[in-house]
Amino acid sequence: MAADDQPEHPVYKLAALDQEFILGDSMRGARFMMEYAKAEEFLRRERVRTTLVAFGSARIREDGNPWQARTYAAARTFGRIASERGGALCEDGQWRDNVIATGGGPGIMEAANRGARDAGAVTIGFNIQLPHEQAPNPYITSQLSFQFHYFAMRKMHLAMRARALVIFPGGFGTMDELFELLTLSQTGKGHHMPVVLYDRDFWTRIINFEALADAGVISPDDLKLFEFADDPEEAWESLLRLGLEVPPKP
Repeated sequence: MAADDQPEHPVYKLAALDQEFILGDSMRGARFMMEYAKAEEFLRRERVRTTLVAFGSARIREDGNPWQARTYAAARTFGRIASERGGALCEDGQWRDNVIATGGGPGIMEAANRGARDAGAVTIGFNIQLPHEQAPNPYITSQLSFQFHYFAMRKMHLAMRARALVIFPGGFGTMDELFELLTLSQTGKGHHMPVVLYDRDFWTRIINFEALADAGVISPDDLKLFEFADDPEEAWESLLRLGLEVPPKP
């Protein structure tokens, strides 16, 4: 290769401007770090100190069957209640607490983000790249609507600021997040996190938690890591009873 051709060769590009290099296998660790750093920077910029995470199915619709419509409405109401009472509303320059955070998609995630918007609060969406079902819902605060490639980093951001968790009915993804965060509490690897499962009939029909304890694969005390609730007010009261910290009103 002639010396004059060197500036045209991909090797000569600045590493930070070389997209092919950045997206290559050797830079996977760097991309992982960048996904952490970008979300962290914008969360701090918006003064988000703690979050209250709401999980649930992307397939539950406001215009679905009566059970779906009730569940959607409950998630929306809960998002409003938590935002009004939890510390997400604050004066300029103050840190925000218990900001509603979701996986960013439709269904229950949309409903919870929508409820926060009803209260006039900022609200977070941690979206993930998926071939279907996942697009940011319109109720997420624009500067807090994130997109992740790596599930692990998305989960880390969902967990690291969370001070409570409300799990509405959902499928594999919802259960994945539920059991991961319960495991963090069970093992002491994470901070104390009140957990409420919304819709007792759904959850006790889908998962026999008592059978796990009876089989000896979890401790009976592990059943105290969460409570059930059947309306939004009950869910909020359960979180407070389980130790959710709410900043005093100014």
